[in-house]
Amino acid sequence: MTDWLEHSVQVEVPVPIEEAWQLWSDLEQMPQWMKWIESVSILDHDPDLSRWKLASGAFEFTWLSRIVRLIPQQIIQWESVDGLPNRGAVRFYDRHGSSVVRLTVAYGIPGILGKIMDNLFVGRVVESTIQADMDRFRDYAIRHQPSQPQDA
Repeated sequence: MTDWLEHSVQVEVPVPIEEAWQLWSDLEQMPQWMKWIESVSILDHDPDLSRWKLASGAFEFTWLSRIVRLIPQQIIQWESVDGLPNRGAVRFYDRHGSSVVRLTVAYGIPGILGKIMDNLFVGRVVESTIQADMDRFRDYAIRHQPSQPQDA
């Protein structure tokens, strides 16, 4: 039996929603701001499928993920189809010149291990890590904004 642990975090990003969406939807760039994600590769034969590799210390996991729902500038929802069981969504909220980006991640772990992990506060470590990832995304988005035209 598998238990699912879920975490949601968000960050306000001081860039227009179009820019936040464009940066996030380029999945292969995620290792730029997600600490534990070592690589993401979009499969040539199906752009909705991507191979992910997570590495942290002695742990390494891979999985194949499928985008199950995509609404531009609103949501990217996924689920793994093999490897590490996980699912989630990233949602985008327009704040008229800035954006709120909310990430929800759920991952499946064997039942008894889930209870142990929850008791050892591993969930808090995961949540603080993905919040730090979101903060890095905000900084990444600020650095990668198109240059503003200069007045002559």
